[in-house]
Amino acid sequence: MNIFAEFLPDFLQFDAVDGASLILLFGIILLLGSLGGKFFQKVKIPQVVGYIVIGILIGQSGFQVLSASVISMLNPISSIALAFIGFLIGGELKTSVLKKYGKQFTGILLFEAIVPFFTVSIIVTLISFLITKNIATSLAIGLVLGAISSATAPAATTDVLRENRTRGPLTSTVLGIVALDDAVALILYAVTASVASSLLGYTGGSISTQLLFLAYDVFASIGVGSLIGFLLSLVIKNIMVNEDRILTLSLGAILLSSGTCELLKLDTILAAMAMGFFMVNFATVKTRGIFSLVEKFTPPIYVLFFVLVGAKLNIWNITPYVALIALLYLFFRTAGKSIGARLGSIVTKAPITVKKYLPFCLLSQAGVAIGLSISAGQQFSETIGPTVVLIVTATTFVVQLAGPISVKYAVSKAGECGLDVCESDIMKSCCVKEVSVAGELICSTSSTAIVSETTRLTDILDSFSKNYNLNYVVQDKNNGLAGLITIEHLKESLQIAEISDALVAYDIMEPCSTSISPDMYLDDVLKIFTEKDADALPVINEKGCVCGIIEKNTVEHYLHGKVVELQQKLTKLY
Repeated sequence: MNIFAEFLPDFLQFDAVDGASLILLFGIILLLGSLGGKFFQKVKIPQVVGYIVIGILIGQSGFQVLSASVISMLNPISSIALAFIGFLIGGELKTSVLKKYGKQFTGILLFEAIVPFFTVSIIVTLISFLITKNIATSLAIGLVLGAISSATAPAATTDVLRENRTRGPLTSTVLGIVALDDAVALILYAVTASVASSLLGYTGGSISTQLLFLAYDVFASIGVGSLIGFLLSLVIKNIMVNEDRILTLSLGAILLSSGTCELLKLDTILAAMAMGFFMVNFATVKTRGIFSLVEKFTPPIYVLFFVLVGAKLNIWNITPYVALIALLYLFFRTAGKSIGARLGSIVTKAPITVKKYLPFCLLSQAGVAIGLSISAGQQFSETIGPTVVLIVTATTFVVQLAGPISVKYAVSKAGECGLDVCESDIMKSCCVKEVSVAGELICSTSSTAIVSETTRLTDILDSFSKNYNLNYVVQDKNNGLAGLITIEHLKESLQIAEISDALVAYDIMEPCSTSISPDMYLDDVLKIFTEKDADALPVINEKGCVCGIIEKNTVEHYLHGKVVELQQKLTKLY
């Protein structure tokens, strides 16, 4: 019995939902999930872990805010989330990348999927037989769990990659593998489910029937996704020009794809992936910006999805037998994935970072694995089905906690974090105090661009000829802002060289009413430059003291240098 649920008032335990309670429930999930994600992010753990922990706390293992019936009712959210994930992954599968790394992807894919299948199948079968003395049941559960173990969850993995703005050979390989190995899992499950049906005495599950169903599932899913992608590109190309409408249309297309797959019993993520693949490779350049638009809409959907993943786990139903099989499944799946990925990388002569760190990126399991376990639960409801569901759900909880942390470790060690950025990204994340020129920070009390009111013009002109700055900030005797000397002032001063010896900074400066903080982001600084039609702005700290001057051309040069630096790092990785 769940003792935690007894501490929660009845009105916060949702056994069923209507319009009002559904809105309240979504509010609770999004609020708590966001707070949990933020907390874990603060302690350097991927935010997706926080989402799952919140799900555990409010789900079947915790306070049961969400009942089993409500969780089941909210399953369409998982389908929608997987559709978004599939669409964005499809957008990463550019034909140029596949041509370059296609053989590598295929080789690694086969090893990292097949090795865990055999290791889990053999070990689970042997241990289960030693306990139950039933070879048919043991072999059936071993084969089914082995097939499910080959799947890798793209959601948690891609969330970490997106959060850390990764780019490089490891990132490309991971995206390719997690996008494709679910198809391998589907094939393995179709075959093993047929064998398990025969072993357990079920009828109507011949291998030929299973393979026909598999072919229908794969090709129909790809067909639905490609068709919707084709129609979407036509509409955007010929009708839509406004970003808001393009976003609305794209979201509608993704939901249409997901709903169609649910009605036709097709694979949601495969269809969405086909749609994304079509859009990025065969649609016009104009349509390819939809990926960045869609990505901005995904955070709340991801929160809902991962909270529900955690909520599904019910630790109170775990028996010693289930716990042992779950531990074996968890250990040998992890070992199989790691060994398979390493062997595949060696055989295909993948880059060194892929060989070393790919095994850390393939631990997560969720969507497809849970979906296949539910399928097994329905198909083998009187025998191994409930056990399979419980094992996969319990182990999903563990790997979904450890997987994102492992992915972050891998991409950090591979040096790929923060490389998927452009100038606009740098502008939004970089502060004034971080800007440097010729290796020197512009915010420095020793800056040559800071002069006093009594500094002689001849000294300023001498500094001008030797240093990078074109403008000067003048500070008063209390180190506060007195005014600015621009390059225009200096040009005028050169025309009156005969009296320059008698002039000081105070004589040629002009008052300045606009200043910026060292902590201001560069995108805001550039807006002020435009609004004020200025080329230079003084930098004033929280105490009101002058700490530097920032010039528009300096910002532009700094941003360009940062982009070049990132490109050089990326080139070295390949």
